[in-house]
Amino acid sequence: MPLLEVENLQTHFRTPDGVNRAVDGVSFHLEEGETLAVVGESGCGKSVTANSILRLIPEPPGRIAGSIRFQGTDLLKLSDKAMRKVRGNDISMIFQEPMTSLNPVLTVGRQLGETLRLHQGLSRRDADDRAMEMLRLVGIPEAKRRLEGYPHQLSGGMRQRVMIAIALSCRPKLLIADEPTTALDVTIQAQILDLMKDLKTKIGAAIILITHDLGIVAEVAERVMVMYAGRKVEEALVAQLYRTPRHPYTQGLFGAVPKLGSSLSDAQSKLAEIPGVVPNLKERIAGCVFASRCALATDLCRQVPPALELKATGHLAACHYAPKEALAA
Repeated sequence: MPLLEVENLQTHFRTPDGVNRAVDGVSFHLEEGETLAVVGESGCGKSVTANSILRLIPEPPGRIAGSIRFQGTDLLKLSDKAMRKVRGNDISMIFQEPMTSLNPVLTVGRQLGETLRLHQGLSRRDADDRAMEMLRLVGIPEAKRRLEGYPHQLSGGMRQRVMIAIALSCRPKLLIADEPTTALDVTIQAQILDLMKDLKTKIGAAIILITHDLGIVAEVAERVMVMYAGRKVEEALVAQLYRTPRHPYTQGLFGAVPKLGSSLSDAQSKLAEIPGVVPNLKERIAGCVFASRCALATDLCRQVPPALELKATGHLAACHYAPKEALAA
């Protein structure tokens, strides 16, 4: 049985202008110890999907439907009290911007210790000892002094390490990392990614990595899911997707990645843009969500939504014209 099974997830928001279908029928699964990357441009529904798993969507205006089974239990059917026991304990999340996630008026030690006392039932002294151990684990020097400090006294990389320490302090079975390196420079990004890979080995947690950086995906993940306009359009093993992207949107994403050694004078190495704009998610889309921007689109694409089909062994794509290989028996 998979650690996490998400079936037909729909997260909609009621607004004065109509219903915004931020996530519209997304399904995926995650095995124990696996790393799944979720990629796509801003506004495609990546973070809403993550927040839906932890039921952090305010209702109203939001509404979550479908099924989110964690170790066989549907999280959408749990009471608020039962769900609070899952958050931070069995499932943890590293948020995108640590400065807005950490409380600026509480010490680092208090914020780390609160998680341990609440979920693990530790005494204040034991929680302080574990907090110091976690800071050392994530590579923060002078751990005792850092516990007594405040978030604004730390660098961006240090704050992100504190967020990782808080997320991992209860040894969760699932870690959701929402663009954990976005606000960091490339050197610190590399350190954080190495840290996540190292900690995954030590605690054995499965990871959902949300990012728009395809380079990070290649380095960290085993499997990748591509989202567009609130829907899953492609899914495959990382090596398979990078070798043969089958959906036109995924091909467009790879075309927009800068090439090593390219120059402005080289016409062949210029970044390829995806023409057009993302469709309005408040309007019903009759056919393929990508049809208005796709060079391959026909009347069939504009009228009939493509099913998510196996195009090769372990490779799913939602496109009428994606190349299909003979599947292994």
